[in-house]
Amino acid sequence: MPWTREQMAERAAKELKDGFYVNLGIGIPTLVANHIPEGMSIQLHSENGMLGLGPFPFEGEEDADLINAGKQTVTELPTTSFFDSAASFAMVRGGHIDISILGALQVAENGDLANWMIPGKMVKGMGGAMDLVAGVRRVVVLMEHTAGGKPKLLTRCNLPLTGAGVVDLVITDLGVFDVGEAGLRLVDIAPEVTVEEIRSKTEAAFTVSPELKLAA
Repeated sequence: MPWTREQMAERAAKELKDGFYVNLGIGIPTLVANHIPEGMSIQLHSENGMLGLGPFPFEGEEDADLINAGKQTVTELPTTSFFDSAASFAMVRGGHIDISILGALQVAENGDLANWMIPGKMVKGMGGAMDLVAGVRRVVVLMEHTAGGKPKLLTRCNLPLTGAGVVDLVITDLGVFDVGEAGLRLVDIAPEVTVEEIRSKTEAAFTVSPELKLAA
């Protein structure tokens, strides 16, 4: 069966390593913070000027002045530091963020990413997404495999791009895909999901890792 959003976030947390500086995008990626392995030291970065975000506050304990880039209330830690947006984006553009986990509207088989605009719908802008995909060392996309029954893993994106060839790994509710020079490679699969089911819901071409363990 497909992974739940929490299970997708848990799978994405396996991409983190001790000492990483991590930026989590809006939506499902924010759930990754709940699955950081115990004992692992991770610094969460937010474009609006925080480094070292704490967990989400309990109901009634929110501080409206403490928010992440998605305007969700967060908490601070003893090690949290605050700075202006210029310093925050300097961290991103200077290559100081190890990994960014972002949502997506579409991903192409060559790693192109579209995650900010649907034509005809009003949006305020791309935000920090363009800087994140250009300046971060590794980009992981966390998204549902389809939207309205239509594939989100495509041969080519037909929405405006956030970045060209920037995605390194895609985690959906059906499986996990490495993105390399040869295209997409399926490296992990949700329980009771078959490769045939994934192919039927994927426009992009992909190969299957010989190391992938499939259900009997």
